[in-house]
Amino acid sequence: MKTLSIGKSDLRSPYIAMGTWAIGGGTWWGENDDALSVRTIEEAMDHGICWFDTAPVYGIGHSEEIVGKALKGKRSKVLLSTKCGLEWDYETLCFHKVMEGRNVYRDLSPKGIRKNLEDSLRRLQTDYIDIYYTHWQSPDFSLYPLEETVGVLMDLKKEGKIRAVGASNVNADIIRQYCRLGQLDVIQEKYSIADTQIAQELVPVCEEYQVSIQAYSPLEQGLLTGKVTMETVLSPTDVRNKNRFWKTENRRQLVDMLREWTPLTEKYHCSLASLVICYTASTISDLNILCGARKPEQILDNARALELHLQDEDISRMTAQLEKVRSHLL
Repeated sequence: MKTLSIGKSDLRSPYIAMGTWAIGGGTWWGENDDALSVRTIEEAMDHGICWFDTAPVYGIGHSEEIVGKALKGKRSKVLLSTKCGLEWDYETLCFHKVMEGRNVYRDLSPKGIRKNLEDSLRRLQTDYIDIYYTHWQSPDFSLYPLEETVGVLMDLKKEGKIRAVGASNVNADIIRQYCRLGQLDVIQEKYSIADTQIAQELVPVCEEYQVSIQAYSPLEQGLLTGKVTMETVLSPTDVRNKNRFWKTENRRQLVDMLREWTPLTEKYHCSLASLVICYTASTISDLNILCGARKPEQILDNARALELHLQDEDISRMTAQLEKVRSHLL
């Protein structure tokens, strides 16, 4: 199976990784069956997925605990990424938001990052992290100077506690600063065939500095799976109401486009979700796709994309249809 390098590190992975925010449960995702979550991770490994991404705030520690349980005894077979910079045990001058009834604060100080790491290592039942992301950047670098943030990450790498450095929720200038101060191997940002903002803003600087890109929300919260119709009704409290692509006119455009792609699912013996994942990977060179799942059937559908090889003429036809649709999205 083809693998992609992760920045300038010596780490490699197939182009699909599994995101574990959902298995953290809580008010955002609802209650989960933890045993089912463990089975989902095991199925992912059995079908070629070896990179698992989590974060302390996913379920306020619960996602990391479940991932640690699932990977116990198998740690050497996978790449594990988690994040730092968000804290709920104490207050800082930088309030983030309320999560699971807790006030969460940003803290990208060396002391805060080291505390986050030790807490994550304990919950994940491991003694090192393969890729360590800063989850959210400081809105004011006078509070947490980037030199100090990058400095402690480089120290942790020298100490063998992390193997590569990542950053999420960044802009081009922040990427340049990370690379000037140390080594940044990967960024994690929202990207889908509908939402291509990073293609213009971040891809050029990532190519310049050899920083890999991991895309989250590639299926736009289920909209691009082919299972959503114009008759699909969201509850008033559903977070997808805030997603502009779920708005009536945008949804209609995308649902109609996916209907035109349906014959390709028959050609490639796959679902629309698998087709979209594979096609998305073709739109940016060496793109890693982060697919969330909390049920075995979901991860099996995602993993099916690893087996697909879309023909050039089909990619060209899909691109032409997509560009036409994107020009009409509001």
